Amino acid sequence: MRIVQLANFIAPQSGGIRTTLQQLGRGYLAAGHQPVLILPGPRDTDEVTPSGRVIQLRSSLLPGSGGYRLLTDLRRVGRVLEALEPDRLEVSDQLTLRRLGRWAAARGVPSIVLCHERIDALAREHLPCWLPAPTATTARMARMLAASFGAVVAPSRWALEPFRGLAADAHVVPLGVDLEQFHPCRRSPALRRALCEGDERLLAHVGRLSKEKRPELAIETLRKLHRRGARVRLVVAGDGPLRGQLTQQAAGLPVSFLGFLSGRAHLAELLATADVTVCTGAVETSGLAALESLACGTPIVCARTGAVGELLGASARAGEATWSHPAALAAAARRVLDVDELARRRAARGRAVRYPWSRTVERMLAIHRVGGPQPAAAVRAVPA
Repeated sequence: MRIVQLANFIAPQSGGIRTTLQQLGRGYLAAGHQPVLILPGPRDTDEVTPSGRVIQLRSSLLPGSGGYRLLTDLRRVGRVLEALEPDRLEVSDQLTLRRLGRWAAARGVPSIVLCHERIDALAREHLPCWLPAPTATTARMARMLAASFGAVVAPSRWALEPFRGLAADAHVVPLGVDLEQFHPCRRSPALRRALCEGDERLLAHVGRLSKEKRPELAIETLRKLHRRGARVRLVVAGDGPLRGQLTQQAAGLPVSFLGFLSGRAHLAELLATADVTVCTGAVETSGLAALESLACGTPIVCARTGAVGELLGASARAGEATWSHPAALAAAARRVLDVDELARRRAARGRAVRYPWSRTVERMLAIHRVGGPQPAAAVRAVPA
């Protein structure tokens, strides 16, 4: 079975969506299917990778986006799809590639749209506070999207809310985590000595430094903790358009900016070494970094809004979901740190082991209505 995946808004330093596409591709390949991923890129390329065939189509940079490119020539995308003759279509984009649902329906190709973001929540996050929320517009977009694709898949209950009652075939499929790579054994005493002084506690914040991620809250949370006498240090892993502003905000505080960590092993080492990971995004639909932290045995404090809190379930020891305010996040961090270290680390790991990537792949294949090993079809040439 040839499963063709498409995505936009992928940058060289993308995190969650890129990881998800790679893991799904690996899983489809292992099940005997033929995954093909189509992405925007700086040049045309066509290569075979451990996660399947990856086709990059030359696309322009989106100004001011920090490196994102978009597939905008949908006629060319259509020609590529015609040549590939997909058995299934999987689109990870609700905006710029939404027309591909109609393309698939016209050709009798079963299709899925993966909703990695809440358009209504992002609109509220980015529009000026004095403008009314575009509720009617985003609701209409959700209706059109649900009507265009055969199935709607979201990584959390919160992410699926705009489609409830709209799509007959709507599913929550939580993302997974690499439980071997992100493991408590990655904890590094040497890294801790390099980052901390004496008995300081280590907070971590991981993610793109952009407005919707609210990284400034992590710094203000640290400030609140310091004012209350806590010996705490913050390390920020990630890059983005707010880097300069955040550096100024953190002046005089024990904050280290590591930039983008290109190696997953380095990220796992950092997360396993931290005492608490501060997840500040209020519009997260899954929270892969939070899940990776839990897998490393490191509890999280996160925003009550969004989907990250769903990872915690009823476990108070694995972390806490609270209001998106420095005082609330600081109080939550102190409560989590007051829990016995071994108990909180076991609880965190216990939440993460519920989410192996294999389960995500199995559920996606079930929605695609395909199962175990299939004979691989011949690779077809792609037109320019």
